[in-house]
Amino acid sequence: MFNLSDLLASLVGIAIAISIHEFGHAYSAHLLGDDTAKYDGRMTLNPAKHVDPLGLIMLIVCHFGWAKPVPVNPNNFKNYRVGNIIVSLSGALGNLIGAIVCALIVKYSDMYAIQLIFDNAMWINIGFGAFNLLPIPPLDGWGVISSLLPYKYNEFIYKYENIGYVVLLIALFTKVYTIVTTPIMMAFYAIVSIFM
Repeated sequence: MFNLSDLLASLVGIAIAISIHEFGHAYSAHLLGDDTAKYDGRMTLNPAKHVDPLGLIMLIVCHFGWAKPVPVNPNNFKNYRVGNIIVSLSGALGNLIGAIVCALIVKYSDMYAIQLIFDNAMWINIGFGAFNLLPIPPLDGWGVISSLLPYKYNEFIYKYENIGYVVLLIALFTKVYTIVTTPIMMAFYAIVSIFM
């Protein structure tokens, strides 16, 4: 049955998760010397700047999805590979921190509406962070993996990135992605539960 309050709580949770995640990428890139995202107006907590339509639909429907990738120029980092790995991981780290903050708000709030919104936001942050660690382009896990591969695999990387969305949709519809996301979500929840 359709529940408007649950939908609204989910939309707020999605807005929080997207904003934190993408701001994390933009801000970490800024700290590492790349202001591409800042100049593109993406170093913000405004969710409207980060929404990807298909990713938003997937977030609403199955609580797994993605946002518009933050533009990053790794050539501006002192160490290309290390900088790219840090920026790739910073979104999921932001979601983990966001989930902890949401859990604390739920713990100390007496208002049901606040508890509903931030409990939803906590779970969406956990799911969004875990999902984005999948090693599939354009997700963050691929940013980590591709940065670790030797340069001789650059041609493979380029070809794989071109079919990333197809691989991602297959993973979504077959639910094979849960092999990777479930243990990550369990680890994230174990950390968040310390603060509950």
